[in-house]
Amino acid sequence: MESLIGLVNRIQRACTALGDYGGGDNAFSSLWDALPSVAVVGGQSSGKSSVLESIVSRDFLPRGSGIVTRRPLVLQLHKTDEGQQEYAEFGHLPRRRFTDFGMVRKEIADETDRITGKTKQISPVPIHLSIYSPNVVNLTLIDLPGLTKVAVEGQSETIVEDIENMVRTYVEKPNCIILAVSPANQDIATSDAIKLAREVDPTGERTFGVLTKLDLMDKGTNALDVLEGRSYRLQHPWVGIVNRSQADINKNVDMIYARRKEREYFATSPEYGHLASKMGSEYLAKLLSKHLEQFIKARIPSITSLINKNIDELEAELDHLGRPIAVDAGAQLYTILELCRAFDKIFKEHLDGGRPGGDRIYGVFDNQLPAALRKLPFDRYLSVQNVRKVVSEADGYQPHLIAPEQGYRRLIEGALNYFRGPAEASVDAVHFVLKELVRKSIGECQELKRFPSLQSTIAAAANEALEKFRDEGRKTVVRLVEMESSYLTVDFFRKLPQEMETQKGGKPEAAAAIDRYGEAHFRRIGSNVSSYVNMISDTLRNTLPKAVVFCQVKEAKQCLLNYFYTQIGKKEGKALGELLDEDPALMERRMQCAKRLELYKKARDEIDSVAWVR
Repeated sequence: MESLIGLVNRIQRACTALGDYGGGDNAFSSLWDALPSVAVVGGQSSGKSSVLESIVSRDFLPRGSGIVTRRPLVLQLHKTDEGQQEYAEFGHLPRRRFTDFGMVRKEIADETDRITGKTKQISPVPIHLSIYSPNVVNLTLIDLPGLTKVAVEGQSETIVEDIENMVRTYVEKPNCIILAVSPANQDIATSDAIKLAREVDPTGERTFGVLTKLDLMDKGTNALDVLEGRSYRLQHPWVGIVNRSQADINKNVDMIYARRKEREYFATSPEYGHLASKMGSEYLAKLLSKHLEQFIKARIPSITSLINKNIDELEAELDHLGRPIAVDAGAQLYTILELCRAFDKIFKEHLDGGRPGGDRIYGVFDNQLPAALRKLPFDRYLSVQNVRKVVSEADGYQPHLIAPEQGYRRLIEGALNYFRGPAEASVDAVHFVLKELVRKSIGECQELKRFPSLQSTIAAAANEALEKFRDEGRKTVVRLVEMESSYLTVDFFRKLPQEMETQKGGKPEAAAAIDRYGEAHFRRIGSNVSSYVNMISDTLRNTLPKAVVFCQVKEAKQCLLNYFYTQIGKKEGKALGELLDEDPALMERRMQCAKRLELYKKARDEIDSVAWVR
């Protein structure tokens, strides 16, 4: 069962390394809160530090006047085999062993100052210290700042409330064992530790009372009423402690010797001799270790359930974030191509109707193009005045003899030139839709979200391809318009009625008799040209969409990233790695999730292996 305490120690250290030390609002703070622990609570100068040093049998805690403990100290004790060297390790210095416990004291003070500065302020961020020694029992203790009643110079006005609130965040948890330290030379009714413990643990199930400074009580007085539970009863027995005196501390009296003197004190004391077997720091350490083991074992099912829940959540998040990328070039190239295919699949779904957006292309052909064709200024262009002007200019110095063929051709060519605008506008409108679909497809591709560099590269490659498709589309639609101008449909003009009028007797009157420079003549020419232009407009309304789809939409579906594929195949490992350079925040999140997942799986396996040994 001792390995359970060590396991809890490791989980707590790992949680702190991951930024979780309980009481937080992140998704994993509940694990720290669920782990059983022993919190040492007491007022300033109650002897808390001396109790801890007696349990450890080492002088290692900072000393001084006023508030010395300004950050929680998570003290994890590991019993080693006899004869092995004692050493300490800090959670923030995992590879450094301290064999000089004077340096341990200095590092605690220095690490405190790193967070709080050289002030008298406090911080809830704990310091993790592990001590490996044959003179300890397996145990985890959390040394908390001493409770105080008055703020001194250099402290904030809220320091009293701040310390109490910090201590409460630990002792309020149902999985926290409270070690309430009170000095024997003060009335137990005024004990800060007992007062707080009674508030958070009114039944006393989680509270162990420790009475210090028994040797400093006035002559003729003793603490039997407290130790025997008559003054204030707890469900666990009170334990008396005799710490080193200040003179012993100043003389650097060895802790092993101090323990021996403590045993002698209780064994020879007329007041406490009958309780000697249940007094002293050694007994306290064994009592706490045994109770902590039982406490942990009783809560194994709930801890395991919480660990399994966190494992499921972490695996789901890692699936969402994506697994780490391989480092070899072949695997990286494969990953890039797979990501490109995922994007291309979504893009095609937009075009084919599986996702919204592709219908906007049909809207260009069904609404925008017809509307643009209807708005062409043919009424102004084929007005009598403009027809006369164009026909006259086409005749030059020698007027036409029968029909103004050159005038007709020039009018038709001029009219057909107007179709270039709507034709090119259709190409641009479809190009804009395709670019928007590329942007949406990249945004909707979950696999790509973790690679901003690859996102930008694919977007640039796709847009570059779309530009080429647009250029080809423009050339094609302009050719369609120019083809209509290059060869007119002769049959249309052959079917036009001849310019003749019929006499009342039914005999035709020669067309030569008609005024070929009159308004009616030019109006008829304008009407004939308008009919021809309308026929061409109907033709282009059908052929322009075909050209646009063939040159732009079809090409985008079939070979949007073809050129990109040829270029990416030529890149080397470093360039491929740069494309798969993820968002640093996402990488950090995945790394944290992976670390937590590894921690929880390892913890679950170890708990399963030792949970029911005894």
